[in-house]
This record gives sequence, C-alpha cells and structure tokens, in this order.
Amino acid sequence: MDELDRAIIMHLQQDGRLTHSQLAERIGLTPSPVLRRVKRLEQEGVITGYRARIDPVAAGRSFEVMVTAELRVNNRENVEAFEEKVASFDEVVECRRLFGLPDYLIWVAVADLESFERFLTAKLMDLPAVARVSSHFTMRVVKPRA
Repeated sequence: MDELDRAIIMHLQQDGRLTHSQLAERIGLTPSPVLRRVKRLEQEGVITGYRARIDPVAAGRSFEVMVTAELRVNNRENVEAFEEKVASFDEVVECRRLFGLPDYLIWVAVADLESFERFLTAKLMDLPAVARVSSHFTMRVVKPRA
C-alpha cells in the first residue's frame, strides 16, 4: 500500500458513497487508475465492505452501554455457545473477546434504560456460561466509531 491507497481509504472511510470520479478529483488522479486501485484494495481484503452510518437517536437506539462479561468456565464449548448467542442479539452492536479479565467487552445499543434492563436480565445474564456482568453507561460520545 502506498500513499495514494491510504488516501483512497481515508476518503472512502469519510464517505463510502463517493464516485470514482469524485475520489479521483480528491486525490489527484484520473478515474481509471482510481477504479483499478479500489478494485485491488477490495480483492486484497483491505476494503471489506461499505456501510451506512446510522444516527442512533433517529434509529431509537441512543442508549448505549458498554458491558463487560466474565464466563464461569472458559472452555471451548462455553466460549463458542456464548459467542454464538451474543452475536445473535440485535441489541449487541459489537462484541470483543479479550485477553485476561474481563473475558468480553460488549457494546449494547437500545432505546432506553428500561430496554437495557430487559436485555441484560432476560438475555445476557440468563446465558448459562455467564458468571458476572458489569455495565458502564455512556455519558457523552467524544469520538464516534467510523
């Protein structure tokens, strides 16, 4: 990857709907080489997809909570079952398995405190492998996800 590839990636991260002509104008190339570079970055797996950024307030999911979870026993069966179930929950927007404790960092986005309480008690805490959860409420978003 060179500086032009990095510039392409930066501009696409800011606005994934840019046309190849607009992208070419921004980085100082003609559209044909930009198209070839974008296709190569996609084929090499550098660009893995394009997404719409959603306003959480407008989508009714402005109550965001970071939840940490620890499992009772860290064996393959528990880990796989836990991860499969957590990944299926619509309320979970991101889940990361960590080294050490806690075992997982889970970002949850719901409408309000009541919705979060229902999710936490009826879904997450109800999973058999879960030993402990801890919730950390967002006061203010300083830098949002790209």
